[in-house]
Amino acid sequence: MEEKKSYRPENLHYLKMLARQYPNVQAASTEIINLHAILNLPKGTEHFISDVHGEYEAFLHILNSASGVVREKLDDLFATTVSKADLDQLATLIYYPKEKLEEIERETEDMREWYRITFHRLIELCRVVSSKYTRSKVRKAMPKEYAYILDEMLHTHYEDSDKRDYYENIISTIIDIDRASNFLVELCELIKRLAVDHLHLVGDIFDRGPRADIILDSLLGYHSVDIQWGNHDVLWMGAASGSRTLVATVLANSLRYNNLEVIETGYGISLRPLSVFANEVYRDCDVSRFEVKLTGDDAAKYTEKDKLLAARMHKAITMILFKLEGQKVLRNPCFHMNDRLLLDKVDYEHKCITIQGVTYPMEDTDFPTVDPKDPYTLTQEESTLINQLTRSFRHSEKLQRHVRFLYSKGSLYKIYNGNLLFHGCIPMNADGALTTFTIGGQSLSGKAFLDYADLTARRAYYSKRGTEEREFGMDFLWFLWAGRNSPIFGRDRMTTFERRFIADEDTWTEPKNAYYQLYNDPAVCEALLREFGLEGPHCHIINGHIPVKSKKGESPVKGGGKLLVIDGGFCKAYQKTTGIAGYTLIYNSACYRLVSHQPFAGRANAIRSNLDIASTSVVFERLDARLKIAGTDVGRQLKEQIDDLSALLQAFRSGEIVEDHKQ
Repeated sequence: MEEKKSYRPENLHYLKMLARQYPNVQAASTEIINLHAILNLPKGTEHFISDVHGEYEAFLHILNSASGVVREKLDDLFATTVSKADLDQLATLIYYPKEKLEEIERETEDMREWYRITFHRLIELCRVVSSKYTRSKVRKAMPKEYAYILDEMLHTHYEDSDKRDYYENIISTIIDIDRASNFLVELCELIKRLAVDHLHLVGDIFDRGPRADIILDSLLGYHSVDIQWGNHDVLWMGAASGSRTLVATVLANSLRYNNLEVIETGYGISLRPLSVFANEVYRDCDVSRFEVKLTGDDAAKYTEKDKLLAARMHKAITMILFKLEGQKVLRNPCFHMNDRLLLDKVDYEHKCITIQGVTYPMEDTDFPTVDPKDPYTLTQEESTLINQLTRSFRHSEKLQRHVRFLYSKGSLYKIYNGNLLFHGCIPMNADGALTTFTIGGQSLSGKAFLDYADLTARRAYYSKRGTEEREFGMDFLWFLWAGRNSPIFGRDRMTTFERRFIADEDTWTEPKNAYYQLYNDPAVCEALLREFGLEGPHCHIINGHIPVKSKKGESPVKGGGKLLVIDGGFCKAYQKTTGIAGYTLIYNSACYRLVSHQPFAGRANAIRSNLDIASTSVVFERLDARLKIAGTDVGRQLKEQIDDLSALLQAFRSGEIVEDHKQ
């Protein structure tokens, strides 16, 4: 007879709670067997993307194609039996099933035969991408209305003639009852769902490109995703939290790059109050330094009157921004940014400014709302305007939904399967020591500072309105956006003031943190990994933020292979500098693979002409053996569950907990 084991009260309480789910030896044993089986499956594919900057068409294409994983599987299966043209069409169909199917239906005479062939190919592909998952997990991923049919088709042995007839009858019935198009769309979505097990978005969803809101809408429905906040994400998070300074920053940036569609169409925020104010107050002002950047077709769309209004709006909100930034610096001496107080240094008589002991002529000192004796105080009209605009950000239901998602799925950094993910940098001094920040009454560096920063950023949104925690949290979000050596800004200063008013471009420089030199040293990267509790041959730091200048020969691989930078120029504005349109990373059970992408021809061209993004895939690092789930973070959690269930079994068998056989 097994000796009765005594349990500590808290452990026994937990086991009794667990027994509600697994009420007897049979149930607990079955789950242990299931979990052990899962541990021996191959690790799922992880997909890493960074710095998409509102370029929703390119992002959705990369997401749909899983950075070439879907096409690679198609080629493996059908390259010797299916023409390239048909494979191109099949790939496009998977990426954009509804749109491509409409085109195919217009151009194909015998749709019944086309459906029959296409279903066979798609089911075969679905078998391949589902092979590394349990049958239960695949069933859960299936659309409910077709789960039974798809399960049958995926597990039919085609070489059995009876089964083949059964399989063909299912396909014929789907076509006969006019459900072929719906079934095909759902099947394509399932393939994309199974091709990637988890998505990492390493920051900067917002700004530069036209519709970050469309990207976030797609992520809201994604099956498994985490986000590392970028500086542009934190900017919008602060605006949604009610920071007037960050609302002004969003608007100034959006006006500068003529990127108002996301504000007005995406989030329903009216800029009419700003346009009325700007036309009244800045009507007779010099706004030549605030011309909006227009490129290509955009330039032809706008009249001179439109351009003038945009420049007035840009200057009006920028002057409000400089005042609000000054207030933040004065309110937070712990930010150590007094050198960025520049409005009070303007010499209006001589039209110049002295910065760090050097005097520079100013291109513009026409500031109708600035009182030289009190330069950081808003006029009553400015205060009314920015308060109204801030309310619009706070009351945009769609923006608030997206920002809540960023908070729930996001963080400043993420440790996942042996990799350390963050957008910008770990602030460091030139001598290689971690930069210490004295803030909130504490001196913090490295992981401790990022943990503090993450918590403070959350208080900006979740603390009660009007409390010190929320007010400082919003100030701190601004520090993360533009503060000296912030971990997601990573520079000594942001020189927006100099760029607008000083012609000498030497004053525009924004020196990078020492991290961006030191990360070329493998020993530095290994020390940073240890700071976050990571060590081993296949541990890496994965960053975005700083575009990789590929056309100048720069490599995304740093630190002897310990660090990867996957910002290669997703944003069109950066592609002249980078020479490509971005890097992504794939990490499956066998290897890490870096994928470089050429500019995207656009969704319409992709659908019409079956044009994929031209990509080059390079195996960056092979694993010693195929990695199983047992060796992942999920595997460690499953092992803990097995230990708990084993303890429950022992409690059942010793009589400490009574089995329930009624369930």
